[in-house]
Amino acid sequence: MDKVFTKPISKQFEFDDEVASVFDDMLERSIPFYKEVITLTCELICSHLKSGGKVVDLGCSTANTLLALYKRSDKHYSLLGVDNSASMLELASKKAHAYGAKIAFSHADITTIELQEYDAIIANYMLQFIRPLQRQDFVAKLYESLNEKGIFIFSEKIVFEDKALNKQMIDVYYEFKRTQGYSDFEISQKREALENVLIPYSESENKQMLKNAGFKTVETVFKWGNFVTFLAKKGE
Repeated sequence: MDKVFTKPISKQFEFDDEVASVFDDMLERSIPFYKEVITLTCELICSHLKSGGKVVDLGCSTANTLLALYKRSDKHYSLLGVDNSASMLELASKKAHAYGAKIAFSHADITTIELQEYDAIIANYMLQFIRPLQRQDFVAKLYESLNEKGIFIFSEKIVFEDKALNKQMIDVYYEFKRTQGYSDFEISQKREALENVLIPYSESENKQMLKNAGFKTVETVFKWGNFVTFLAKKGE
């Protein structure tokens, strides 16, 4: 079980061996409807892509989404997971091997890796870790990496433009974490660790960023409190 924040933090948060070893548990207990969002992501990809389509998951961590897609579809997609954490990719590779899943992995900085002619790009809870000054250019790069009818599916933690509502939604989320077994101390430790590391946008800011990059359609396909999943289409 995730015990990363049961002791006082002594360094900036990073996806190291300690975090990687409990990351799946951390995700399920920290992200509302985590498994349902993975299922939705797979359904959207399967409904949009033909057999043999190219899919990349940026910030794939332990490959939960790619493994779910591999098990969900018989369309023989070309699957690539990219992450800058060697610890995460080591676990991802072991899981893929255990399932006999044909998934390629790349240990790389997602902001600099070269991608070409992909049919679907996944980036769940990842853009929020890219510095705001780099985020627009990065999304524009993703747009150029997609085929004409390619799709981009991404999930983000958001802020609300109404400050009072934003505080209420944060409180709702913290109560959710308490129901998942996190103590108030763990919640405050994680909040401190992620301060100035995770920088969320509002729902409208995320949509405008995608439209500025050239995406023709940007829709919210899932929302719970301050967690949102978006679908962006390059073409009509």
